[in-house]
Amino acid sequence: MSVKRFNFPSRRSFLAGGAAMFAAPAIAQDTSSVNAAETTQGERDLSEAVRRNISSFRTLDWRPYFSDLKNGAVLVDIDSRALHYWAEDESFYKLYPSSVPLTEELTRRGRTKIVRKVEGPSWRPTPSMLKRNPEWPEFIGPGPDNPMGTHALYLSWTYYRIHGTHDTRKIGRQSSNGCIGLYNEHIAELYELTKVGTQVLLI
Repeated sequence: MSVKRFNFPSRRSFLAGGAAMFAAPAIAQDTSSVNAAETTQGERDLSEAVRRNISSFRTLDWRPYFSDLKNGAVLVDIDSRALHYWAEDESFYKLYPSSVPLTEELTRRGRTKIVRKVEGPSWRPTPSMLKRNPEWPEFIGPGPDNPMGTHALYLSWTYYRIHGTHDTRKIGRQSSNGCIGLYNEHIAELYELTKVGTQVLLI
């Protein structure tokens, strides 16, 4: 089986992405609180945290986790903050750094599957999110202020997604309300690789 490892964005692309994020026009609603630094759990310096996470990444075999690779398979390891993908025909394997839920209370583990794929997703906070954060807007359309980035894979569990993020600070950290986040370039790639029916396991 050929293995393809992920490549982190270069420092130049990281800085360019950050500049693009700040240069993007604001939408009518105030979304600054949704994308504020406070939505990411502090872990000292971000670069130190991500380097520590990279060292914990390791390639995995799919067999301990799935009985077969029908429709392909996605494994999300919450502890190592990594997402693994295996093609149905075993022709390739992908490993991506991810963001994970802020707390154990917000974390869900178990088996699910992709039930919907959306390019340019809109976002609505769940009732529990609005209860915790009443200042958040009730809706954000597609675009640079959207917390779900450029693509979203909807899971069979209500409110749970694997999606992108325009805020690259969140990757490799505890920063979500339950969803799994990827760099936009990685979710775009995973979006093309997966299909409705792809099996997903969160451990």
